[in-house]
Amino acid sequence: MAGKTKNYTEEFKKQIIALRYNGKPAADIAKEYGIAKSTVVKWCNDYTNSGSFKAKDNRTEVENELIKLRKENKQLLMENDILKQAALIMPRK
Repeated sequence: MAGKTKNYTEEFKKQIIALRYNGKPAADIAKEYGIAKSTVVKWCNDYTNSGSFKAKDNRTEVENELIKLRKENKQLLMENDILKQAALIMPRK
């Protein structure tokens, strides 16, 4: 089952967090519900930090900036390629 991603509902994640906040050890929750302990810990941390389970809501400013710059760089490289092709096609005067 390695590599298979399960999608859990937000309601399910909140129930897991409630168990953890009420003192149940993350290892016990993981074993009982068939979830990795690291997943339980991540859900708790994410929800505590941002109130959200979404990756975009839990990124640091540096991570968001890096994503923005990579996207911008990709766009600029594409535009540069287009301009190079146009220069080859356009007659020189």
